[in-house]
Amino acid sequence: MRRRQFLRTGGGAAVALAAFRRYPEALADARLRVGLIGAGWYGKSNLFRLLQVAPAEVVSLCDVDSAMLADAAAQVAARQASRRTPRTYADYRRMLAERDLDLVIVATPDHWHALAAIAAMEAGADVYVEKPISVDVVEGQAMVAAARRHGRIVQVNTERRSTPHLVEARDEILRAGKLGRVGHVETYGYFPPTYGKHPREVPPPPTLDYEMWTGPAPMRPYNELVHPVNWRAFMEYGNGTIGDIGIHMLDMVRWMLGLGAPRRVGSAGGVFVEPGARVNIADTQTATFDFGDLRVLWTHRSWGAPPDPSDLWGATLYGERGTLKANVWGYEFTPLGGTPVRRPVTLELDKYPEDRTEKDLEDFAAPAIRAHMRNLLECRETRSRPVADIEEGHISTSACILANIAMKLGRTLEWDAARGVVIGDEEANRLLRRPYRAPWVHPEPATA
Repeated sequence: MRRRQFLRTGGGAAVALAAFRRYPEALADARLRVGLIGAGWYGKSNLFRLLQVAPAEVVSLCDVDSAMLADAAAQVAARQASRRTPRTYADYRRMLAERDLDLVIVATPDHWHALAAIAAMEAGADVYVEKPISVDVVEGQAMVAAARRHGRIVQVNTERRSTPHLVEARDEILRAGKLGRVGHVETYGYFPPTYGKHPREVPPPPTLDYEMWTGPAPMRPYNELVHPVNWRAFMEYGNGTIGDIGIHMLDMVRWMLGLGAPRRVGSAGGVFVEPGARVNIADTQTATFDFGDLRVLWTHRSWGAPPDPSDLWGATLYGERGTLKANVWGYEFTPLGGTPVRRPVTLELDKYPEDRTEKDLEDFAAPAIRAHMRNLLECRETRSRPVADIEEGHISTSACILANIAMKLGRTLEWDAARGVVIGDEEANRLLRRPYRAPWVHPEPATA
């Protein structure tokens, strides 16, 4: 029974009001009660887009960096309608123990997604979780199992599925048959690194609980690069470039073309430019995702000049009737022998002027995240699966993880998505689960 239904029943009113007296910040109205785990860059971006489209009350914030947490609390108080300052927590388990949240946004570094999201589901909340959903395949399986067992709505922030111009491209070009049969797809990312490859090892800042920040990941010496954003440069905390930005394009193509899980995944690459660097994600990688009658390629290279400086990140779909180039900034459809049709992203700055001044906001992503949040809210009301349901996020995430495993082992993997195993390759199957650092316990699909 949803909260509003509960309040409409006479028998439940006294209990509900007693619960509200424990949490006076939720008394004002029937606003969606929201908590955020991970109050950094994208956590606030997601949260503020939600506040733009929903009557929400941010009740709780959690972060292991006390300075970041205090700054986020002040920003939330200035942005939300009630002007209340949310409660703050250093440990997400204490925040969730209150059991007073309708929706939890999980925007931690990747190695924390599974534990935090599953705990939020167990606490009775629906979840909006960043991509990739997990750092290993078994974590993702456990997250899907938890969502289904607890009846939770879980939206993954693969927001290309809600990007207005990409929805248009899917509906008016692909589904309208203008591209014809798609025979080949290339996805790519050519972003140069914004950091040095040899960060100094230094003491953690006094505001950061580095033990808790590390959590289930391997404990390694702190360096000046890792917090708050560039943990992405280390495989201990994520899945490299393919798992960070490649997943967006793979997931977009899967959604546009209605693809399930790949049958075979192969990949090659590594750290070629500075193999002795502390930064340890692959600076060069190609991957092939074989869906049976279609192969989708991924290529990234974080060094040298990009093939096209105006097109650093996107996908090109080659069809029998033309070519579709799609990315976060727009799309271009070129029919065979015809005139190209171009559609740029619409930023909605007049409607949401605060986007102009919000620090670190990716302006191209704002309309997509707003639409993604609206879809989540609609699905919360109907208890139906959202456009980027946790299972879809798991398929795209696991495909990227399999590419990394294939690159590590130097062979193509045959994937049985129904059973969640690599066929005939026990060495690869052992890599579907990363070891957890004690005392953290790896979640399991059967018990999540």
